[in-house]
Amino acid sequence: MTVTFRRDFQALCLFCLILGQPIQGHAGKPAFSLHGFGTLGLARSTDDSAEFVRDLSQRNGLTEAWSFETDSVLGLQANLHFNPEFEGVVQAASHYNPHGDFKPELTWAFLSYAPSPAVTLRAGRLGNEFYMLADSRLVGYSYVTVRPPVDYFGTLPFDYFDGLDLAITRPLAGGLFKAKAYAGLSREQSPWAELQFNMSGSLLAGAYLDFIKGPWQFRLGHANLQFDRDLPVEDFYDALPPNTADELRVADKSTSFTAFGAVYDSGPLQTQFMLSRTLSHHGVFQDAWAGYLILSYRMHALTPFVGLSAAKSSPKDLDHPIPGYTDVFQAEFYNDQRTLFLGTRWDFMENFCIKAQMDIVRGKPESRFLYRWENLEDWDGSMTVLSVTLDFIF
Repeated sequence: MTVTFRRDFQALCLFCLILGQPIQGHAGKPAFSLHGFGTLGLARSTDDSAEFVRDLSQRNGLTEAWSFETDSVLGLQANLHFNPEFEGVVQAASHYNPHGDFKPELTWAFLSYAPSPAVTLRAGRLGNEFYMLADSRLVGYSYVTVRPPVDYFGTLPFDYFDGLDLAITRPLAGGLFKAKAYAGLSREQSPWAELQFNMSGSLLAGAYLDFIKGPWQFRLGHANLQFDRDLPVEDFYDALPPNTADELRVADKSTSFTAFGAVYDSGPLQTQFMLSRTLSHHGVFQDAWAGYLILSYRMHALTPFVGLSAAKSSPKDLDHPIPGYTDVFQAEFYNDQRTLFLGTRWDFMENFCIKAQMDIVRGKPESRFLYRWENLEDWDGSMTVLSVTLDFIF
């Protein structure tokens, strides 16, 4: 099986959408299906002076010792088609989380209503779609690399939100055009040293436009996240003058994400290109550019790939800075690095694949936002990460 699961799944969804023939049970009974996905991953880095994490939802990261925590995932998904218009979906997944364990969590739990093939309304717990392919980040079998590029996806500790979305799909110019708007509340946390940044209750709203034609898929999206709570450093805020503290608080302030993505998948060749701009309307999280390019080529069961990703941020100019004090605080959120990654995917049997990958990370010593537990005396911004995974679906 050389065609990835994501492409098969998209084709099935488009086929059902165009023909208006969702799966049904016999004699009008609801149709129930249960599927699963998983990744058994093993990885290590070449540098103990900072710990490499998959994204900012993880409490600890890779060191020079081999670890299964960073990339290992197990998930189950149940679908219940009540009739052609209504479907219920529940998904639970176990992966290394902000609390430093693998306690399963409910990642999807929604009811979908499709009054026509062109319109779909969903309500409940939904996958985050800040960026193209973001909602399938946990399904390792659905993409060619060991993990989504960390320079690009690593700053997103959001897998889901509780709310609703509305999608409208129409034929356009020989292809398929889709517009989706969504809104809801975040329910997740991000570890910060020994503390937890609780993002529960933060308001998320966004929209995107998709266009699919032949082997091409394009997406332009924008999302805004308004934080409900401050970072868990109240003692730090209390030590500052009120004007300075207010500039560094994030509660009731927002960060916006704008992204463009393009995917080409035809025959043996697949390419992905993503570019994003993050803007923060407060003085803590920095404005940033991020992007990546992946080239892969299928050769029967083998798919070698190579990619390049990068991220660069810039600190905010404060109206009331305290030199040498607020500068140190802002530096925790600085990012300036590039990663060359290359590897191979081997689809050795149906619904199973093995991937091997090397990430060569080069950045500034000051670049530490995407890492955990940096030793500032030794960290030089560079490391190499070696990874191997077994991915499967069932």
